[in-house]
Amino acid sequence: MPIDSFLGLVNASGQPMEEVASKTLFVLKAGAYKIPFTNHMFMIMLSALVLMVLLPLGARRPGLVPHGFRNVIETICVFLREDVARPFLKERTDRYIPFLWTIFFFILTLNLLGIVPLDRIFWLITGRPNWGGAATANLYVTGTLAVFSFLLFHIAGILEKGLWKYLATLAPKVPWPILPFMFVMELLSSFVRMFSLAIRLFANILAGHILLAVLLGFILIYKNFMVASASIIVTTLMSLLELFVAFLQAYIFTFLTTIFIGFSISEEH
Repeated sequence: MPIDSFLGLVNASGQPMEEVASKTLFVLKAGAYKIPFTNHMFMIMLSALVLMVLLPLGARRPGLVPHGFRNVIETICVFLREDVARPFLKERTDRYIPFLWTIFFFILTLNLLGIVPLDRIFWLITGRPNWGGAATANLYVTGTLAVFSFLLFHIAGILEKGLWKYLATLAPKVPWPILPFMFVMELLSSFVRMFSLAIRLFANILAGHILLAVLLGFILIYKNFMVASASIIVTTLMSLLELFVAFLQAYIFTFLTTIFIGFSISEEH
């Protein structure tokens, strides 16, 4: 294939947003309904498949002393349980840690696969581009993850305290004239937590990928060896930073979810 066609895969439209846009791969028909299957949906399915294959391998116990990949998985799981969850959830940690493990590894896998140029790999295999992409740069994806966390920490509070007692915690002990106002503010704050989870993850991943697309776009704009060399070097360094951000954002999402669950089940709240 000509070099211009290959470079067109880097940024087909010359727009940085093209690199993180949701693209329809094909359309599924269910009766009268048509459901577009996008590259982000494919990345979600691929991430779930990767986790279903790799995590059971990491959970195997061939010996008493963990090593290799199993040691990495066990270290992360122990850290999340003992250093992240237990200080907030205390004796209820084991009840909620499976969800926290799941949400961490799922977001981490989505972030890491978003860095890998899978669209180029699948283009070489299938002849069709646009298979890959950063699913966590899609607000619908991060919003859905945030909704699950939102439902969890409210359901946790209701199960631990009962419905009416939990609702009573949304109305702090204040003079009765301002009680309705405080109740509404506390209720709104719980929705703010959900939006903060979704937007923080979305914005950080989106910004990183747009920056990488802009840096690579300099190659197409200037078509100069010196610019191309500098662009590749800086892009490589920024990719290492993106690798760190992938872990950091998965940790922050899990950490904040843990805090919100702790607030919901705490007797003092």
